[in-house]
Amino acid sequence: MKKNQLIYGIRAIIEAIDAQKPINKLFLQKGLKGDLYKELEVKIRKSGLSVSYVPIEKLNRLSNNNHQGAIAQISPVAFHNFETLIEKILQEKKKPLLLLLDQVTDVRNFGAIIRTAECTGVDAIIIPKSGSAPITEDTVKTSAGAAFNIPISKVDHLKDVIFYLQASDITVVGATEKTEKSIYEIDFNTPLAILMGSEEKGISPSILKILNASAKLPLLGEIGSLNVSVACGVFLYEALRQRIN
Repeated sequence: MKKNQLIYGIRAIIEAIDAQKPINKLFLQKGLKGDLYKELEVKIRKSGLSVSYVPIEKLNRLSNNNHQGAIAQISPVAFHNFETLIEKILQEKKKPLLLLLDQVTDVRNFGAIIRTAECTGVDAIIIPKSGSAPITEDTVKTSAGAAFNIPISKVDHLKDVIFYLQASDITVVGATEKTEKSIYEIDFNTPLAILMGSEEKGISPSILKILNASAKLPLLGEIGSLNVSVACGVFLYEALRQRIN
């Protein structure tokens, strides 16, 4: 992490939260106490920010000892309000194409996904606040700068997003091996949101139950799955193929 991505000190971080700065993650020293720290914790809970409680040595490595027990990592891009973003897209597009990511955790996978999404005309990417890869310089670099060109929204719960989209007549299709339907049996030429799961666990079982449809990729080799960024590319380009034709 470069220093210009970091904010040091509890008071400075409180002010950053109040100013709605795009904070990726907070690093707090284990065992911190005091009224100011309690104020910060309240704001963290209300904002749903991701926090790691770490030993002082970790903070020292990030800041050359100038941290006062708290460091915030700032995203290089700003995030969009979900409902405002979706309403704007629905006003402008008859058949929007959205991408939902269920806890994709690798920053380079995330960057590659953003790059492909931008190239295939995805209107927005939605990720959960908890458990998702942060947008770092590596993410931006892997995306070839596409992270600056496509709206990204962080939300509290993907389930709420899916219900909202379905109520807006947007079909939500999940990429999973736990289905009999092939990707080539699904109609993507419709108002659509594609949901990709995490690298290790795929889509959460509770989320799979509420999707409109799910689809898998044919795999003819010995390996049981593809890298999530590769699989995402196949899904997005199948959607694009159907829409172009």
